[in-house]
Amino acid sequence: MSSSILMGGFLLGLLCGETPKSQRPNVLLLLGDDQGYGDYGFMGHKQIQTPHLDRLCSQSQCFDRGYVPSSLCRASLASIITGLWPQEHGITSNDPPLPKGMAMAKAMKDPGFLADRAKMVERFNRQPSLAKAFTEAGYRTLQTGKWWEGDSCRCGFTEGMTHGDPTKGGRHGDEGLKIGRQSVDTVLRFITGEKSTGKNTQEPKPFFIWYAPMMPHEPHNPPKRLVEKYQDKTDSIHLARYWAMCEWFDETVGEILGHLEKSGQAQNTIVVYLADNGWIQNTHGPGFASKSKRSPFDGGLRTPILLRYPIHLKPGRFQAPVSSIDVAPTLLALAGLKAETKQKGVNLTDSAAVMNRTFLPGAIFTHNAVVLDNPAKSLEYGWIIQAGWKLILPTQDQHPGEKPLLFELLSDPKEEKNMAALQPEKVKHLAQLWQTWWEQSKFVP
Repeated sequence: MSSSILMGGFLLGLLCGETPKSQRPNVLLLLGDDQGYGDYGFMGHKQIQTPHLDRLCSQSQCFDRGYVPSSLCRASLASIITGLWPQEHGITSNDPPLPKGMAMAKAMKDPGFLADRAKMVERFNRQPSLAKAFTEAGYRTLQTGKWWEGDSCRCGFTEGMTHGDPTKGGRHGDEGLKIGRQSVDTVLRFITGEKSTGKNTQEPKPFFIWYAPMMPHEPHNPPKRLVEKYQDKTDSIHLARYWAMCEWFDETVGEILGHLEKSGQAQNTIVVYLADNGWIQNTHGPGFASKSKRSPFDGGLRTPILLRYPIHLKPGRFQAPVSSIDVAPTLLALAGLKAETKQKGVNLTDSAAVMNRTFLPGAIFTHNAVVLDNPAKSLEYGWIIQAGWKLILPTQDQHPGEKPLLFELLSDPKEEKNMAALQPEKVKHLAQLWQTWWEQSKFVP
């Protein structure tokens, strides 16, 4: 990997072997939903104010060039919690194939469609996950926010907001989607071990929290005070609302981190932040622009990854490309737990492992699966990064006639100059690397 895009200076925070439960750290996983990789103060945005995430960044190891393998929320979230590629855990798309001629609202009442959804959840439950690993290690574990995989307590959490029952509106979070937009009280009470009655029932156990509010995800309906703050900074009300959503999400993060400090648990808590996929706001109306969510471009795939563990990890900024599949093995290692042998990610606190990674791959799939048990049928694009070059490979089944795209990311961060015709050997080399990776990471039904 090119030294021009790498920075050294990692301080290893590994805890070797199995750590006694009483000494294990808490883990707080903060997940943004549909936020552009540059849409933070600490990433240099000139308008959006994110003071709480900025402060977290200053206290963290910040990987500026983090990537999710696929720029669609369900596949991305499943990869974060399992540490597997989408085509390995089998959750490549948000939903099963739509019955012919049927819209989503009607499909959610169709027995065959619902049976396929249940099959996807059952498939996910066969995979390793952070929820299972921490619960089995004696942690109290909580799910809040976005969650596609049915009842979260059946997926390994000891407590959860999402019931996942499609007959009661369950699809991607149901009751969990109240977190952040209404309050973060469920998270605050869990940190201090309190039930809704206010009674402290805390046990001497560490905790793992999944905080994944549907923020700044649409609907972009932030408090009026925040919209007014940004309206004079842009001619687009749609952009102002999105910017306001980013700050609103940041406020909820600040509330949680502040409570963590007041409770005296910040020093013994690992905090991780990343977004599930990118977003580029359409300035002329609701929704996202091209080269954004669901695309193989950095606007959809890239996210900063922040990792804070006071005393154990020295803060710094790093430019090595890393993946969201690295989050699971990193957290397990820092907690003194063993990673699953199936997990392909690296421990982000191991500088040698990060520096020795020779390439970073991923794949984009259709929103609804084409064939539920064959991820290749839903494949739209492959992508791969090596030594600052990025190749995008369209599949002819989904994008007939489209040709490969090759970009030099450091000189062309917006991916506007296709170098494929000028670098045919580079295209061939990267395509072969991607194909080998794809063939070695097959889904087992």
